[in-house]
Amino acid sequence: MNNAEEFYHIIKQSMEVSPEMYMKSYSGLSTFFRTKYRPDWETGDPLDIALVGVPSDLGLTQRTGARHGPREIRNQSSNVLYYNMSMKMSPFGKLAIADIGDAFIPSAFDLQNVAAESLAFFQRLVDRGITPIVAGGDHSITYPVMKALGRKAPLGLIHIDSHFDMAESLNGSNLHHGSMFVNGIKEGFLDPKRIVHIAIRDPFAPMETYGEVAGATTIDMDRFYELGVDAVAAEARRIVGDGPTYISFDIDALDPAFAPGTGTPAVGGITSYEAKRLLHGLRRLNIVGADLVEVSPPFDSAGITALAGAQLMFELLCLVVENRLSDAHQAVPN
Repeated sequence: MNNAEEFYHIIKQSMEVSPEMYMKSYSGLSTFFRTKYRPDWETGDPLDIALVGVPSDLGLTQRTGARHGPREIRNQSSNVLYYNMSMKMSPFGKLAIADIGDAFIPSAFDLQNVAAESLAFFQRLVDRGITPIVAGGDHSITYPVMKALGRKAPLGLIHIDSHFDMAESLNGSNLHHGSMFVNGIKEGFLDPKRIVHIAIRDPFAPMETYGEVAGATTIDMDRFYELGVDAVAAEARRIVGDGPTYISFDIDALDPAFAPGTGTPAVGGITSYEAKRLLHGLRRLNIVGADLVEVSPPFDSAGITALAGAQLMFELLCLVVENRLSDAHQAVPN
């Protein structure tokens, strides 16, 4: 099969999975990447990978609006289509992938209850052997997802962000969008020696020493450019090893020139190309879940932040599909 034949085969395969994938980007209903909407994921046909929204931003400390992120990422994902040019693959056709809607969080205005309800939701997902790929929402939504995935064994973490998110307490609260990794280490579902923070340029970093003391690794922006993106990816691979690993991508890792629509922008970040290339350097790791967080549509311009978020979520999906299809790694066991 030549390249053209292979590409048309991929188009045909994608359309068989979801005919909506071949519709014009401005038509039809928006789901993540035009996948089928499967609210029946607990009772219907088995599912391998779930695309999930968590529309909560109660953990924010600055500009609110990330609760609108999942809806706009879905909208912009219609522009991403179904083929990954760099990885030379389509994630669709070999595994059961669907948009299962948003996590059920009826306590929408109480962060403690939102975290508890989200945890119950993701535990049900993980118990069925389904790998979650999540769109936030602010970064506090990562906490219950990781906790559900790390019940059997502590997770490694590749954290791509402008901020450490290693604050033990803010204004008397230990549950917010900068606390989830400290909580994960303290509660035992994150292995601190298998944590790497990438693209950090946090002005409060000198006050957030918990992770460093616990054994986490930091590759700040200066070090990122000294090493180069491929060497950064190689170092991340070395740190997390072969164990179960979670990827958490805060959109503010990107420079505000590429992602202005976020709650806590920080100048001097990575480009959208560097973000994609970094993720491509993480192929065939044992990735058991991932998220893309902190897209805030009210602060966006022409939808470019949501589009970047959708593209990076697609890259994460491709990594997870490739992992689940490999012989070396499987989903988190039931």
